[in-house]
Amino acid sequence: MKQKIINYFPSFCVISLFFFNSCSTNTNSIKMKGSDTEVNLAVNLAEEFTELDPTFSIAISGGGSGLGITSLMNGQADIANSSRPLSDEEIQQFKEKDIEIKTIVFAEDATAFVVHKDLPLEELSVDTLGQILSGKIKNWNEIIDVDQPINIYGRQSSSGTHSFIKKKLKIEFSNTAKEMTGNAQIIEGVKADKTGIGYVGAGYVAHDPNSGQKVKILKIRENATAVAYSPLDPDAINNSLYYFQRPLYQFVLAKSWDKVRPFINFERGGIGRKLIEDHGYYTLENQQHEI
Repeated sequence: MKQKIINYFPSFCVISLFFFNSCSTNTNSIKMKGSDTEVNLAVNLAEEFTELDPTFSIAISGGGSGLGITSLMNGQADIANSSRPLSDEEIQQFKEKDIEIKTIVFAEDATAFVVHKDLPLEELSVDTLGQILSGKIKNWNEIIDVDQPINIYGRQSSSGTHSFIKKKLKIEFSNTAKEMTGNAQIIEGVKADKTGIGYVGAGYVAHDPNSGQKVKILKIRENATAVAYSPLDPDAINNSLYYFQRPLYQFVLAKSWDKVRPFINFERGGIGRKLIEDHGYYTLENQQHEI
């Protein structure tokens, strides 16, 4: 019953659509919003789940972690997918609204930094990457033999990935950075721009074999003498050696918990875990039980 999945692309307006006997009063109707890093995975998980239990319908949209959390706060979602934890301000807002939520860490992700496949660059140090994204390094000729201005493809401030990179590098992004609406737009931008650099969820680019034909995933080293690691290296991720790896969150309204529980248990089961891994993410050992 794949028709039961409603996938709203983040660049479009969200319209409430329900197929078959789904409606706003359907106790098995789940709304999930948030992280673009997780949206493709969420769609595939929901497709598989509703094939096993067609009494459920799941509406999914992206738009960024911040949008998902705000939607949860406003009662417009049951689940907020997020590639970052709640901020202190958001925690306080939930308390002030007397909204109880449950927090689930359902996978481990890594952020990949991508350049055009023809750019003669294979790796960067964390410090150099920070100088590029903050605009201190403006031309590729400062680090490689290419005399071209650097074009940065990033995300909007509502993106959890945007916040994650900013905090890890301790920078403010260059005001010339292009703000894209999602992973797909960043990939397309870098594909077409031989001087571009962008960041996307490693799971997203790993799941799309066509991306690898026109973009290159850089290895990252913590300093000039450290070993450089790829975000697609499972050993590096499992040993926490890649600098830009992070947990992926799902925040669930407590009042929606009984309705959502079967889907969460599906994610933690064998089929769900395999889907998560097939998308290039890493599963956590403590997922292997029902809740």
